[in-house]
Amino acid sequence: MFIAMNRFKVLKDATEDFEAVWRNRDSHLNEMKGFVEFHLLRGPEHEDHILYSSHTVWASKADFEAWTKSEQFRKAHGRAPGTRPLYAGHPQFEGFEVIQTLTRETPAQAAE
Repeated sequence: MFIAMNRFKVLKDATEDFEAVWRNRDSHLNEMKGFVEFHLLRGPEHEDHILYSSHTVWASKADFEAWTKSEQFRKAHGRAPGTRPLYAGHPQFEGFEVIQTLTRETPAQAAE
């Protein structure tokens, strides 16, 4: 399993617009082989921004990489013209290979 995350420093006066962009977008994720789930996370508030993270779970790193090269990715990440800046700087990407997973149903299982 592979987890892909992007961190966004969202300007305080833009949080409603930022969340609306994510809620109203056509993500196309469900069209992709290996897509498991997506979460948009709202984190701590800082002096000039609120930290958000997009968190996507994939069956494998190869499935995630295929997503980043797909037409669905290009469609999902197209920008609407004339939108004001919603966050400071560029998103910070972090990718993680899953080493261990614990669930309610299975006390412990190794990553495949």
